[in-house]
Amino acid sequence: MAVRRAVVVGGGLGGLAAAVGLRRIGWDVVVLERAAGFGEVGAGVGVMPNALRALSVLGVADEVRRVGTPRVAARVLDPRGRALVRVAGAGRVVAVHRADLHGVLRAALPASCLVNSVDVSSVESLDGDLVVVADGVRSRLREALFPGVTGPVYGGVTAWRSVTEARFPADLAISQTVGDGVEFGVLPLGDGRVCWYAATEAPEGVVSSDELGVVRGLVGRWHAPIPSVLDSTGVVLRHDIYELGAPLPSYVSGRAVLLGDAAHAMTPYLGQGACMAFEDAVVLAAACDRFPSVEQALAAYDRVRRPRTQAVARASRVAGRMGFRLRNPLAVAARDLALRAMPSWAVVKGAERFTAWRPPVESLDR
Repeated sequence: MAVRRAVVVGGGLGGLAAAVGLRRIGWDVVVLERAAGFGEVGAGVGVMPNALRALSVLGVADEVRRVGTPRVAARVLDPRGRALVRVAGAGRVVAVHRADLHGVLRAALPASCLVNSVDVSSVESLDGDLVVVADGVRSRLREALFPGVTGPVYGGVTAWRSVTEARFPADLAISQTVGDGVEFGVLPLGDGRVCWYAATEAPEGVVSSDELGVVRGLVGRWHAPIPSVLDSTGVVLRHDIYELGAPLPSYVSGRAVLLGDAAHAMTPYLGQGACMAFEDAVVLAAACDRFPSVEQALAAYDRVRRPRTQAVARASRVAGRMGFRLRNPLAVAARDLALRAMPSWAVVKGAERFTAWRPPVESLDR
C-alpha cells in the first residue's frame, strides 16, 4: 500500500501535534510554516489533564512533564488576597513555558519535514492526500475554503503576558485574581520563574510605550506576590483577544481539514485553547488510521470534534462574561459571594466537563 502524504500548514502547537500524530500512523508529513523559523513566543501554558492524555497518545507526555512541572493546587483570589476558591487534587496540570512545549513537539519530528518561509494561499497548490489547515486564528486558508463565514472578531479584552526574571518559592500555587473588570493570573514554572498574565476590557488596537506601567496601574497595589512579580518582569507582550465570530458549519472541505485556532479560535478563560488543538490532533490521526479513505476519516473527525470544540468555545465566552469582566459593584459582590459558597468538589466537577475527555485510542504506534 502506498504511503499517504499530508501537508500541514502552520507550525504552531496544533500543527506540530497533528504532524506527530500522522507520522506515528505511518504517513509521510511535511509542515509548512510562514515565518522564517520554527518557534514560539509567549509565556506559560497550563497543560490540562485532557491535553496530557492527548500528548500521551502522541508519545510526548513524559517529555512535557520533564520540561514542565506538575501542579495540583489552584486558587481564585480577590485583589486583597482573600481566597474565593481553593482547589487541590483536581487532576494534575503541567505548567510549562510555551516555547518549551513547542520544542518538545518539534523534537518529535525529523528536521527534514519542517519547512519555513512558505506562504500558502490555496489548498489547490499543495500536493498531498490530506491538507491540515493549522494556520491560526487569522487563517487565510479558512477564508478561502469558507468565504462566507465570519472570521475573527475582537472579544473586547486585551491581555499582557510575561515571564519573571527572578525566582519565586517552589510552593507558589497557580492563582487567578479577579477584580472589577481586571484579572491577573500566576502560573509558576519548575525553575522558580513565574509566567503571568493580566487582562482587562479595552478598545481594540491600543498600545503603550510602557505596557508594564499600564499593568502596574491596573494591579500594582493588589496582594502579594503580584507587585514583586511585576518588579521582576522585563519584556511584556500585549495582544488583543480574538475569537471566531460564528461557529463554522464544517471543519472539512474536500481533502482539507481545519484544526486548532483555524477551526475554533476561542477566548482563553477556560485555558483550553491549546488543549483542544492537541485533542484535535489525536482524533484526526486516529480517524485516518481507522478508516480506509480520507473522506471517511475527515467526516468522522468533523462529527466528533466540531460539537465538542464549539461547546467549549461557548463556555469559555460565558466564563469571561461572568468572571472578571463584571464591573458593577453589586454584580462583583454577588460573584465573589457565589464563588466563596461553592464547594471544592463542585469546582472540580465543573472543570471535568472539559478535562475528563478520553482519547479514542491509547496509542497511535503501528
